[in-house]
Amino acid sequence: MAGLLPTPRARAAGKPLKIGVLCDMSGIYADDTGQGLVAGVKVAVDQAGGTVGDRPIEVVFADDQNKPDIGTAIAGRWLAEQDVSAIVCASASSITLAVSDMVAERKKVLMVAGSLSADLTGKRCHPSTFQFGLDTYAGPVSVIGPTVKAGAKSWFIINVDYAFGQSLRDEGTKLIAANGAKLLGTTSFPLGTADFASQILQAKTSGAEAIALACGGSDWSNLVKQMHEFGITEGGQKLVTLTGGINEIQAVGAQYCLGMMLSTPFYWDLDDGSRAFAAKFRAYHGGRFPNWQQSDGYSGALHYFKSVAAAGTDDGVKMAETMRAMPVDDLLIKNAPIRADGQVMRPTYLMKVKDESAPNRADIFAYVSTLSAEQSWRPAAESACPALRKS
Repeated sequence: MAGLLPTPRARAAGKPLKIGVLCDMSGIYADDTGQGLVAGVKVAVDQAGGTVGDRPIEVVFADDQNKPDIGTAIAGRWLAEQDVSAIVCASASSITLAVSDMVAERKKVLMVAGSLSADLTGKRCHPSTFQFGLDTYAGPVSVIGPTVKAGAKSWFIINVDYAFGQSLRDEGTKLIAANGAKLLGTTSFPLGTADFASQILQAKTSGAEAIALACGGSDWSNLVKQMHEFGITEGGQKLVTLTGGINEIQAVGAQYCLGMMLSTPFYWDLDDGSRAFAAKFRAYHGGRFPNWQQSDGYSGALHYFKSVAAAGTDDGVKMAETMRAMPVDDLLIKNAPIRADGQVMRPTYLMKVKDESAPNRADIFAYVSTLSAEQSWRPAAESACPALRKS
């Protein structure tokens, strides 16, 4: 799937400012990203008035099908042939890491809005790549500590077997040990697995008090459904999600996730700004509520538009400098600086799944606490990003 999103041109007569949206639009992550990510960018276009100076904004979008060769080929065409100057990417991490390298080489700009590999702001960081959402450090760091303190001293990790899941597993392993707990084992599965019996039985027989889920999208939902069928929680083992969000929980049913804690940089009912964004978003996405990935598409695109206006150019090198010099400030993120590794230094929120019988089915999270930016993101001293170590 590929397309061009028409935007208001007002009286603009200059060269179009083209921004691409690349993500899964037909596979296991389509609910997390898909047309909802395009809708988030559309809210940013509207907030910018449809233009930057005299340049009309054009949004192109495409389905990467969760395949690195397809995703990189699309990004390559956009950058080389279609004059796309920036990409909002929420692809599988293996795709986004490759696109990040490509964007740096072509001197363009990449806003990450749902790809979680910590390497994007770590050993493979680039001045042209900006992380607006969670990564595989921020997701686990806020939930593992509280779960250990609540009594879970032994753990088992089930991860999807590619860059995203492997990174979650590795970060989770370190954080479990750092909190004084013991990891009894890990197991993995291919992306798009239908039958999780083998992985679930390994976790069950391990006797671990907590089973950490290092995956997302429909993989996460199917895994949780099958764990319920195996009676995992009824047997006393606790499920801990390292990245799952509102879409996954709605798909499986909140009644199977009651009490589950998770970290998120956004929730649609958090405050007046998030509710205002949700109202605008729902008008473009069939009444559906936004998740954090889709909200990051809004924040990333709007910050880019503001930076182009401030710099008077979409030159990639100047854009990267301008984007870092300006704090991110919109309906959802308030005056957040961007660190040298490209991480937007915003707070995250610890949420707990509440009873699905709430009047609005999308109202499934109860706020627990706020983690400051310094608590949420990897400390600079531990970073593998050369630019951050120098700063």
